[in-house]
Amino acid sequence: MQMRAVWASGVLAAALFVGVFMYLLPLKPGVIALQFAWHPQTFGGIIHLWSDADLARYRSHLPVDFVVLLAYAAFGWLLATRTTVFLPLAASMRLVARLWLPLAAVFDAAENAFHWWLTEMPRFDTPATYLMSTTCSALKWGLLIGFGVLVLYALARAED
Repeated sequence: MQMRAVWASGVLAAALFVGVFMYLLPLKPGVIALQFAWHPQTFGGIIHLWSDADLARYRSHLPVDFVVLLAYAAFGWLLATRTTVFLPLAASMRLVARLWLPLAAVFDAAENAFHWWLTEMPRFDTPATYLMSTTCSALKWGLLIGFGVLVLYALARAED
C-alpha cells in the first residue's frame, strides 16, 4: 500500500509535468526564459513577444501548476519516507531528502504567485519583485535537479 502512494504521486507528477510542458511548448520564447528574467525589462520583453492568446495560455496554466507542485512535493516526501532509496545515506541526508521536493514546491508556489501578479499588467516599478521571482525559480530548479542527483547518489551507494 505504501509503494502505491509513492508510485501514484510520481506518475501523477510526471504526467502533469509533461502535460503542462506540452501545453506551454508553443510559447516562444519559452517559459524557462521568463522564469530566469531577472530584470523588469527582460521579463516585459518576453511578455511583449507573446500574443494576447499566448499570455492567456501562460496565465491559465498557473492553477494547474499548483497541482503539479503538490504532486511532486508529495512524491519527494513519500519516496524519502516510505522507501529504502535513501537508506545508504547518513541520517542528516535522509532528512534533507525528505524536505527537498516540498521545499522546491514552496519556491515554485511563490514563483507562480509572483508570475500571476507580474503578468496581470506591466509593473516595471518593482524591480525587487522580478529579482525575488527569479530567485524562487532558481532555487526551485536547483532543488529539483539536486533531488535527482541525490537519488542517483543514493542508488549508487546502495550498489556498493
